[in-house]
Amino acid sequence: MDYLEGLNPEQKAAVQQIKGPVMIIAGAGSGKTRVITYRVAHLIRNGVDAFNILVLTFTNKAAREMRDRITHLVGPDAKNIWMGTFHSVFAKLLRVEADKIGYPNNFTIYDTDDSKSVLRAILKEMNLDDKLYSPNFVHNRISAAKNNLVSWQEYQQNEQIQADDLSSGRAHLGKVYENYANRCYRAGAMDFDDLLYKTNELLKRYPEVLNKYQHKFKYLMVDEYQDTNFSQYLIVKKLAAVNENICVVGDDAQSIYAFRGANIQNILNFEKDYPDLKIFKLEQNYRSTQNIVNVANSIISNNKEQLKKNVFSEKEAGDKIKVMRAFSDNEEGKLVAESIMQERSTRGLKWHDFAILYRTNAQSRSMEEALRKMGTPYKIYGGLSFYQRKEIKDLIAYFRLTFNPNDEEALKRVINYPRRGIGDTTVDRIIVSADQNKITPWEVIINPSKYLDGRTSASVGIFATMIQSFQVLTKTLTAYESALHIAQHSGLLKDLYEDKSVEGLNRYENIQELLNGIKEFSEREDLEEKGLDVFMQDVALLTNDDKDNNPDADTVSLMTIHSSKGLEFPQVYVVGLEENLFPSQMSLNSRSDLEEERRLFYVATTRAENKLTLSYATSRFKFGTLINCEPSRFLDEIDAKYLELDFTAKPVNSSNPFFDDDRNAWSSRGDTFSKPKQPTVKTTSILAKAHVPSAGFAPSDTSNLQVGMEVEHERFGFGKVLSLEGNKPDIKATIFFKEIGQKQLLLKFAKLRIV
Repeated sequence: MDYLEGLNPEQKAAVQQIKGPVMIIAGAGSGKTRVITYRVAHLIRNGVDAFNILVLTFTNKAAREMRDRITHLVGPDAKNIWMGTFHSVFAKLLRVEADKIGYPNNFTIYDTDDSKSVLRAILKEMNLDDKLYSPNFVHNRISAAKNNLVSWQEYQQNEQIQADDLSSGRAHLGKVYENYANRCYRAGAMDFDDLLYKTNELLKRYPEVLNKYQHKFKYLMVDEYQDTNFSQYLIVKKLAAVNENICVVGDDAQSIYAFRGANIQNILNFEKDYPDLKIFKLEQNYRSTQNIVNVANSIISNNKEQLKKNVFSEKEAGDKIKVMRAFSDNEEGKLVAESIMQERSTRGLKWHDFAILYRTNAQSRSMEEALRKMGTPYKIYGGLSFYQRKEIKDLIAYFRLTFNPNDEEALKRVINYPRRGIGDTTVDRIIVSADQNKITPWEVIINPSKYLDGRTSASVGIFATMIQSFQVLTKTLTAYESALHIAQHSGLLKDLYEDKSVEGLNRYENIQELLNGIKEFSEREDLEEKGLDVFMQDVALLTNDDKDNNPDADTVSLMTIHSSKGLEFPQVYVVGLEENLFPSQMSLNSRSDLEEERRLFYVATTRAENKLTLSYATSRFKFGTLINCEPSRFLDEIDAKYLELDFTAKPVNSSNPFFDDDRNAWSSRGDTFSKPKQPTVKTTSILAKAHVPSAGFAPSDTSNLQVGMEVEHERFGFGKVLSLEGNKPDIKATIFFKEIGQKQLLLKFAKLRIV
């Protein structure tokens, strides 16, 4: 048991409880990964067969890290654990069982781009307006349906769904969903949502399959359980039903993915599913200083829906949390860039010790400009993934087509690349002919003389022969040998090599890098199967955490707060803390949405190890108009004793009531702070005195709002409508409020009373 000596008492108790349902509530920085890995190792050391353990994570990076740690603790047995993301694990299961639900075992996995490409083709065929039925919107709508296990048949039969689509002017969404599902099925393809949707279908329709995996997976562990959606919840519940040896790990305070379908109720109500549940709370934060932990606690304490815990740190108190005020978004970027330069110099830090976090991607502009002007190296996370580059997707499409010739998206991508005389007209003929004869495009291609004219038939026949030769060769060659052969004989490598432009050289080098990666895969000793088809399964399931090709580069990190989850940095700057930006204006309609925004702020603050800086601007451009900004309510929720105010920037508009030279800018705190000794530091309020709504205040119907009308807003007070622009339901009103000046508001969210 000596290997458990490094755990604190609560961690050790959670690790040793290996029987029955267990919930581990893991606060930020509390050693969650350590507990999961030690618990799995403890299972194996206590005689549990590694083949009977299933560990589900949300990123490939987390799965790799855990497997490496478990291997260090228990040796080669670790490779027998079923461990990975929900999508990778259940893709593996579906490869074995897919024939039962009518799919080939070598089904293609469509990424988001593939799915949207299919949808664009369907919308074109149905003559639907791609502005009203934008591929993004339609994709998200279908994704939400699948994550809630709503089939296209149920979608079309549900009166509420149909009413919603009709009211939004998108009455044909159900038919689009039907065509999309049938198109994927015909192509032998599943999208990411299908990997969970089809797993649920399989387990529901085939009790013998469910029984098989219930007895195989005798011990289940689920990481980041607060991020599970309905589909994931049901799979886990079904698999655990026989043995109930299920352990979920998570933190409700870090549930920030509702927009992806994550349901915080899964963790909040876990005890209702398992009344004999044992709960362990990991409350010691090993990452952050006491001041940072205390600030995070004071923020999250404002949420009503939560599992109570008392997170604490035994590290030093550390610096107070600095709050910087800027008079514009550009000034905010300048202040942050200067602060990073100064901190790096005085504390002897590296650039990679700093991270700038923001609510929306658009906020990176002012930060980037300021960092560039100061010569500070930086990197934006969430940029174009290596596997999303055109040349990489082109070669992978050849791989996909080799293993699944019915993959229509892969076929359309490469049938005439490099150019081989098969133009768009020919491709259209192939697809039309396939539809008319109720066969796949590939069946047309391998019988070109039967369905196409003579000249076209010859070019298509040569292409078909090439793909068939690839299919034969890949059965005997390694992944690397197969990939190199396809890259060379498809003509793709030659085409890129002959492009001597800078971009062409980069594309050629990217293909070489892909081949290098496949070579490394082919030489791995821990894999029994090293074919190109196995490599393709890994590539199809790559998640955002695999995008960083050089994680050790010495650069300042810029990213959205959502992207920062799971990361940590010595110094963190959280910028743009303004009402309607953070919290987002879209979140102000309900308490649950606002609480998710607060959890997002909690996640942002707990990324910091040693120093946390918060900033906001008093004016910012929105929709091309410079508007006054109000500091975020979240700033006012922080206990003032943990803050240090840096209000050296002068306000751009001295008539703004947040700023009055000696009246200071934080009146809502009353006399919490003493009068400042230095004139450059303001120490009283962040929020202006709030407007008191009129008695019986109730929002009016603003569908007929006119320029010149007088209105009242719950917080901004009385104002006059200066202009209206846009179309319903997204009409924007520019209003001059007597107390705070001009603001631009979306009417559907503004909740105005017409005076």
